[in-house]
Amino acid sequence: MSMDRLITKILETGNPTVAGLDPKLSYVPGFIREESVKKYGKTLEAAADALLTFNKALIDELCDIVPAVKPQCAYYEMYGWQGVKALYETMAYAREKGMYVITDGKRNDIGTTMEAYAIGHLGETDVFGETQYGFLGDCLTVNGYLGTDGIAPLLKVCEACDKGIFVLVKTSNPSSGELQDRMIGGQKVYEVMGGMCETWGAEQIGKYGYSSVGAVVGATYPEQLRELREKMPHTFFLVPGYGAQGGGAKDVSYAFDQNGLGAIVNSSRGIMCAYQKEGCDERDFAKAARREAIRMKEDITSVIPKIAWNK
Repeated sequence: MSMDRLITKILETGNPTVAGLDPKLSYVPGFIREESVKKYGKTLEAAADALLTFNKALIDELCDIVPAVKPQCAYYEMYGWQGVKALYETMAYAREKGMYVITDGKRNDIGTTMEAYAIGHLGETDVFGETQYGFLGDCLTVNGYLGTDGIAPLLKVCEACDKGIFVLVKTSNPSSGELQDRMIGGQKVYEVMGGMCETWGAEQIGKYGYSSVGAVVGATYPEQLRELREKMPHTFFLVPGYGAQGGGAKDVSYAFDQNGLGAIVNSSRGIMCAYQKEGCDERDFAKAARREAIRMKEDITSVIPKIAWNK
């Protein structure tokens, strides 16, 4: 099962973190940008080339110590079809290097449209009677606030193609409480959504006790993380908000179970732009990202139970 593969990678690396690959041109070192412009001029193709070169170098330095990458679709779509091609090639390269790929697309629709999203991002597309994968993600972030109509098409693809999803439950942004903290009967909206995740994943639980339906729960709300971990024993968490958004190791610690499992913590700018924060030579950007990834791993693992699988 897809989530089992992610957890196995976490156990192999001893690292419950994911590197978010959300590149802007301003994050890419100048020498890479200049080389791309020399090849393609000041075009979308040059921008996409720079992003891909940047990503590949990061993946090369991270693949043996970080179990997964999480490219955010919007950062590629802003550079047109050329950027989307760079997204595909980034996914392919990460998979080639043995990394688990979480596509951060936050897709949300119903019926045949959601089926198309599910097939395009996770499943196999029928092409003149033959099937091919459109994109190469192992998992997709989705918005569940259209209810079961928006999730059911994904569950079919997850089961058929060994893939997973992460459903938005309690997001890390400051205004999330405007909706997610409102009451439905005696429960807050995010609690209801968490319960729905448990229900949606009940038929697809893997060997580590977690289902193919994960949840996005932000590090910026540690008490809610603690609460939801208790209420959602079969739901694996994707935890944004560490680092640049203000979440710390103690905050994210509440997402983990007694085996040091149950969650994977994201860092995007913190890793990608580590060279800028360090003030080191820009040509050392990938090594700086590796140093930051190791620091992050050590920071988080220092406050959670030892990562081990105890049946």
